[in-house]
Amino acid sequence: MAAITIYPYQRRWLADRSRFKIAMFARQTGKSFTTTLELVDDCLDAEADGRKVHWVILSTGERQAIEVMEVGVKRHLGAYQVGFEAMASEWRADDGETFRSSAVALPGGSRITALPAAPKTARGFSANVFLDEFAFHQDSRSIWKALMPVISAGHKIRICSTPNGKGNKFHELMTNGDPIWSRHVVDIHQAVADGLPRDVDALRTAMADEDAWAQEFECQWLDEASAWLDFELIASCESGEAGEPSRYSGGQTFIGNDIGARGDLWVAWVLERVGDVLWARELRILKRASFAEHEATLGELIERYRPLAVRIDQTGMGEKPVEDARRRWGSRVEGVIFNNSSKQALANEIKDCFQDRRVRVPAGDPVLRADLHRVQRVMSATGMPRFLAERDGAGHADRFWALALAVSAASSPPAPIEFEAIGRERARLDDDFEPWLHEGRRTDLRGW
Repeated sequence: MAAITIYPYQRRWLADRSRFKIAMFARQTGKSFTTTLELVDDCLDAEADGRKVHWVILSTGERQAIEVMEVGVKRHLGAYQVGFEAMASEWRADDGETFRSSAVALPGGSRITALPAAPKTARGFSANVFLDEFAFHQDSRSIWKALMPVISAGHKIRICSTPNGKGNKFHELMTNGDPIWSRHVVDIHQAVADGLPRDVDALRTAMADEDAWAQEFECQWLDEASAWLDFELIASCESGEAGEPSRYSGGQTFIGNDIGARGDLWVAWVLERVGDVLWARELRILKRASFAEHEATLGELIERYRPLAVRIDQTGMGEKPVEDARRRWGSRVEGVIFNNSSKQALANEIKDCFQDRRVRVPAGDPVLRADLHRVQRVMSATGMPRFLAERDGAGHADRFWALALAVSAASSPPAPIEFEAIGRERARLDDDFEPWLHEGRRTDLRGW
């Protein structure tokens, strides 16, 4: 196996043996990789002394927990040529709720276990703890409250994350000045200065979003004061399973479409209702595309997902696309003209949805996260609220408004349409829908 390169900023983190240790690393600089190396080293040192230790890794979700085990812990054990037993199982909380876990056991009895972060999983162990991407953990303060008894018996804690705004426990721990913590900060410039091979200018240009760049790569705390959706709220509704078309289960769907041509983006979200939660199944983005491409892409999504309702930005250049879509797809399509009143209604609906955890959006996308965070509520000179967003190379909060339109479509879908087909027309309808019925997919044909 090839040797693993460790850069000076990683060596400084590894060499720090403080019991309470926290680090803010730029994105893709190896924070999880480096910390899992420390965990493996600690286990091997213990076993060499005839002791055994237990480390628990709490990640943002099941997929992330498995990934940090595979590309971190197991890779390091392989590099050391240490035998281990790998285990995947369900971990059961005190109240009976189960979580998927991934673990390795070393010959001397030391273990490393990875789980999705939640107050229940934080409470279930007495062990050393690694909080991976802690700023993005849902309900970070409740997790922290549940965690302290876990490490009270002299155990160590390691916390690493990219910043995620100011409203979470990670920000508090990094900035409160308590001397019990050993703090490390590594932005992209420090990492490159220490030898990490990255083209900073190319990365910044490709990201095309100064807020996202400042947070994800320069480790800056963005101001949350006027953001309509703060970063912690956005993170609470992120899921690694969202945004994957293959997970569409045939349930009720809704589409929101924000129209953009030159500087702005054309964005369409597809949401599927699963229970009381709206899951993002697909996010389509076009830039500087023709109106024909816009129409074809929307038509493709409607054909594939059979939505009950489609809401489209009808403002300005949206007039003709809405007219064409209504002619082709009927009353399921509704245009929304953006003004202060309609924007406030849309913004209120999407915020309620996030606060109630009734929506799931893709995780790990800094540009999407920044765009959802971009909308700000400001007061006009007359005391009326306005919802504004700065325009940049990544758009004009187009992803936010398209998602708000989709959420709005799901909140008040059109009423069922009653019809009775006869003769050849009835036979054609039966032919069209028979495969759907046989496959056990959606039989609610409202709007079709």
